[in-house]
Amino acid sequence: MVARHLVDVHVLLLRGEELLLSKRRSADEFDGLWHLPAGKLEVGESALAAVVREACEEVGVVIDPADLRHVHTAHVVGSGREARVGLFFEARRWSGEPVNREPDKSYELRWFPLANLPETLIPYPAAGIRGYRTGVTYSQRGWTG
Repeated sequence: MVARHLVDVHVLLLRGEELLLSKRRSADEFDGLWHLPAGKLEVGESALAAVVREACEEVGVVIDPADLRHVHTAHVVGSGREARVGLFFEARRWSGEPVNREPDKSYELRWFPLANLPETLIPYPAAGIRGYRTGVTYSQRGWTG
């Protein structure tokens, strides 16, 4: 059997020492928990292009790919979920004011101080944020070895 993984991209939009998070609206255990703007890589799409697309689709900001910096990679498996590789990027600049453009997938957007993030943050994006803050560029979740 060939192992396949989804590739997710996540964007850290920072305003000074504050990070933009989205409160997830979903029919699973993550409903009501905080997450970064993120999405899956589409066929034929580069990771940078996916970050730019997702940022625009989810929160309405425009990012030049040259203003993105890779800050963390997470390799994640979970019971009943497809294995995935998450790529986390810091947006050093963007244009536009973030707004919730996907109210069917997000209850709200909110800025949080990096030093005081909500306890109800989904562990997967929390690993990427922690990696950004500590300089650790790789993490694993759900693996036993």
